[in-house]
Amino acid sequence: MIGTEGGIVDTTAGTSRPLGLVVDDEPQMRYVITFALETQGFRCVSAADAESAWELLSEESFDLVVLDVMLPGLGGVELCRRIRAAAAVPIILLTALGDEEDRIAGLEAGADDYVTKPFSPRELALRASAVVRRTAAGTGDVVSNGALSVQAATGEVAWEGRPIPLPDTEARLLAALARHAGSVLTWADLLNEVWGTAESAGGREMVRTTVYRLRRHLGRRNAPPDLVVAARGQGYTMPRLP
Repeated sequence: MIGTEGGIVDTTAGTSRPLGLVVDDEPQMRYVITFALETQGFRCVSAADAESAWELLSEESFDLVVLDVMLPGLGGVELCRRIRAAAAVPIILLTALGDEEDRIAGLEAGADDYVTKPFSPRELALRASAVVRRTAAGTGDVVSNGALSVQAATGEVAWEGRPIPLPDTEARLLAALARHAGSVLTWADLLNEVWGTAESAGGREMVRTTVYRLRRHLGRRNAPPDLVVAARGQGYTMPRLP
């Protein structure tokens, strides 16, 4: 069941299905997103604004959050930042086509993925399943390369033993490059391993934006930003470290 005001749980579904929170101020958009997720096996709750969503998040444990950047009141990016500070739930942002600033702000705030409007509901649903699957499939393995270590399950990153707080997506990207240190990961490799999606028109921009933010975060924590090296026309690589 879909709520047009605030959030309403689909009570017809079994509890074994992942629970998603859909946050958008447009009733029709909430309907489309919720229907797409339900066809992919999700149960859904919806909210029309950031404040209602935050209240629902305080009452329920979600497996996924899909939220629009342009929300009234608090706004989607700030809500994303608050969610990420409180929980490791996967977050997908909905942004306007060509609005690069919102995408960058969302990724920096901790979003795991973004989808630009107008979008294919099926693609959104598949991306949602992929990001939930990646989160659930984390292992306890530690990926190491020289002084760098990444805890695969939690995304905890350290350089020379000092913790480096990173958004989940940046931590996954760093782990992928460290796991394949010395080899080039193509755009398609990175999109598949980090985001669980195939290469698309906006895929390379998403990788570039995440790499830019990752380098900046590394530099702020006295880790070498050139851990991530561009392989012109191919993708990115990380050198093997002693």
